[in-house]
Amino acid sequence: MNNELSAPHQGLSAPHQGSTGPRQGSTGPHEGLYVPRGSAADAEHVLAIDPKRAGWTYSSLRIVELPPGGGHTLLAGDSEWIVLPLSGGCTVHVEDQVFQLLGREDVFASVTDFAYVPRDTRAQIASGAGGRFALAGAKCERRLPARYGPAPEVPVEHRGSGTCARQVRNFASADAFDCDKLIAVEVITPGGNWSSYPPHKHDEHRPGEESELEEIYYFEIAGPNGFGYQRVFPSREGGADVLAEVRSGDTVLVPNGWHGPSVAQPGHDMYYLNVMAGPGETREWRICFHPDHVESTGGYR
Repeated sequence: MNNELSAPHQGLSAPHQGSTGPRQGSTGPHEGLYVPRGSAADAEHVLAIDPKRAGWTYSSLRIVELPPGGGHTLLAGDSEWIVLPLSGGCTVHVEDQVFQLLGREDVFASVTDFAYVPRDTRAQIASGAGGRFALAGAKCERRLPARYGPAPEVPVEHRGSGTCARQVRNFASADAFDCDKLIAVEVITPGGNWSSYPPHKHDEHRPGEESELEEIYYFEIAGPNGFGYQRVFPSREGGADVLAEVRSGDTVLVPNGWHGPSVAQPGHDMYYLNVMAGPGETREWRICFHPDHVESTGGYR
């Protein structure tokens, strides 16, 4: 394996007794890029990542857990949002519209319907049976109309082959659903496979070649005791450098740098939600593959 994919040497402590290994391999200025489950919770969210917490400008992600009959008020502020059921269904009341989201049993079961909430408004989320809901957001300028995203219209892409095969659910990719800044997709990686591979980046604006996008990875792993690994390594002096063992509810922030692979433990499928946004005038996902890995992989196959 190319040595740029190997773990940072500092911060890899010996496993605790009964543990499968270290949870985090980043230290110093990069330590906050790995966000263990529960470490970024607040009074209303089990996960609350906003630009201030992440140290960037655009991308946000909140996770809400509602009991049966529970509700949550989303104040959009200067950001656009997508309400995405992770488990269970809900209604979303926004302005003069009500969207009934059927949702799903869990993230591995299927794609889901979703609701778009524009900036400068308030949305009320209510769930009769309870559930878990992702609120993916991006600071934006245009105010687009509130909309419903039907599950059957979500484009599903089978990307890669062999041990790099994965399923990509492009529910809010740049060419699938209209937003001002927000780009969001889900990825299912079968147990034992790699995804986000070959390593790639999107941390500078090069017209027609690369977009500048901040990115959030939110993980869930199928089955008890499942885990995976996420690698981010520098594309510039002092850039992001992380090797994290990830479990359900963990998050990795990618402000810059080459990222990938995302590695799924054999026997445990891996899910991650990617939330991206950036300063470009055109909302687009353009990436650059790491040159050391293109010849052997040919990019996404």
